[in-house]
Amino acid sequence: MYQWWWKVLAVVVILYTLIAGLLINVPRLPIVHETIRNTYYHVPMWMAMFTVFTISVIYSIKYLGSSNPKHDLIAVECVNVGVFFFILGLVTGMIWAKYTWGEYWSNDPKQNSAAIAFLLYCAYLVLRNAIDEEQKRAKISAIYNIFAFPVMIVLIMVLPRMTDSLHPGNGGNPAFGKLDLDSKMRMILYPAFIAWSLFAVWIATLRYRIRLIEYKQNSLD
Repeated sequence: MYQWWWKVLAVVVILYTLIAGLLINVPRLPIVHETIRNTYYHVPMWMAMFTVFTISVIYSIKYLGSSNPKHDLIAVECVNVGVFFFILGLVTGMIWAKYTWGEYWSNDPKQNSAAIAFLLYCAYLVLRNAIDEEQKRAKISAIYNIFAFPVMIVLIMVLPRMTDSLHPGNGGNPAFGKLDLDSKMRMILYPAFIAWSLFAVWIATLRYRIRLIEYKQNSLD
């Protein structure tokens, strides 16, 4: 049972944040209004994405030092899961933008930078499928992954803050602070960060186990 506690915790907390996020009162802000509830779903998607991308980079570095194929499998499956949560983050952000900015996609610097970062990781997956030789594929993918991660951080976290942007926390536009992100919201948002990150790791673990079984079967053949 001790091996499952964090999985149970993730499911319970996710259910709590999904329900409480819809029912608990939120600050009444101009323009944003009830769409501030999207914070409970949009931001945790990014946190989950960052978590598995970070794990992926760690195992890419470990692969270069060990040439252990298991490390490569962990890295690629974490990227696969990270891309999935990346998509969820983009979609939830677009929905929020529609109701606050008037358009799903307004070419805001934050949106454009996120789109470029997304394509960066899509290119990683394309690169892997373009190389047949196993060790060469793993090595090149690991190197690419190590360089892609800091570029993604710059695109999402740094560049939008240096330009004019409508997105909270970028371009001089303040993020949700103590005046709007009150204590009730923090009681939902912070647990959501942890729960969705654990859930992403859980999915990556399952995908890794499946990929490992396939790898062993192919080795026997």
